[in-house]
Amino acid sequence: MSANLTRPEPAADNAVARTLAISPEKAFYVIVKARAFDEKVEASDLGGGSNPTDDLDVDVLEDRSDDPGFEELMSALQALNEDELLDLIALVWLGRGDFTFDEWSEARRQADDMPHKHIPRYLVETPLLGDYLEEALAQFGHSFESFELNRL
Repeated sequence: MSANLTRPEPAADNAVARTLAISPEKAFYVIVKARAFDEKVEASDLGGGSNPTDDLDVDVLEDRSDDPGFEELMSALQALNEDELLDLIALVWLGRGDFTFDEWSEARRQADDMPHKHIPRYLVETPLLGDYLEEALAQFGHSFESFELNRL
């Protein structure tokens, strides 16, 4: 007596395991905010007082305690639900090369081990956050360039 049981193809299992809880649009929005924040440089004109137009508005690129770029990035991250934040962490690790695309499920499981209240701070403090997210999203077939073109 032989049972006619078929096992799902591994590729199908992997495809289900590799679905994202975060929409590409939300992830690309985080990339935009992260890149604006990453462009910050050490403050050099602390006592300034000159006209921003005369300074070519370069002060907006200086890292200050009241930085609106930081606030915008943190707000964007805090607006996400838990699953979306876990996806972002796993995407960072994937984009950084800590995991391969085939190891997505494991990256996602390990992200879930992180204390959830610390996730936004962890992401903000990750250098090259936008680049890592873009790289990982490309592995999922999502292009930042097409997102940018759709915004125009």
